[in-house]
Amino acid sequence: MRFRFTTIFFALLAALLSAGVLAVGAFASTGGAAGPSADTTPGSIPTPVTKGHKTALATWFGPGFYGQQTACGQTLTPATVGVANRKLPCGTLVKVTYHGQGLTVPVVDRGPYANGADWDLTAAAAQALGIEETVHIATAIVGACMRAKGFAEAR
Repeated sequence: MRFRFTTIFFALLAALLSAGVLAVGAFASTGGAAGPSADTTPGSIPTPVTKGHKTALATWFGPGFYGQQTACGQTLTPATVGVANRKLPCGTLVKVTYHGQGLTVPVVDRGPYANGADWDLTAAAAQALGIEETVHIATAIVGACMRAKGFAEAR
């Protein structure tokens, strides 16, 4: 009798798992994915629940601004990989996708202020994605950089 109960129990459990009724996964604090109940406290950057990307117009900037300080406080160099956005807080991590190439970059500056664009990539970010002109890109907010939350200063 005990053998039959165990067999039936595990068969039922396997059926529920394969049907997706029971979800098994790690908690976000251990590296797993955060579910729809992600942090929504004021001032936090929401974790995207949807898998879709938003498309927007993007330009790039760099050579004429090298050596100048960005609105987020770092000096712009040819090696700076980042993006400018008028609304997102400094340090917000954004996944930018163009023609199948993806790159996750932090918000490092304010802008853009030309061509009606929503995003302004640094020259290094544009080069990494193969962008040479004003183009449409897909974007998704994926998190926040630790430096933006003050963790770098706490060390």
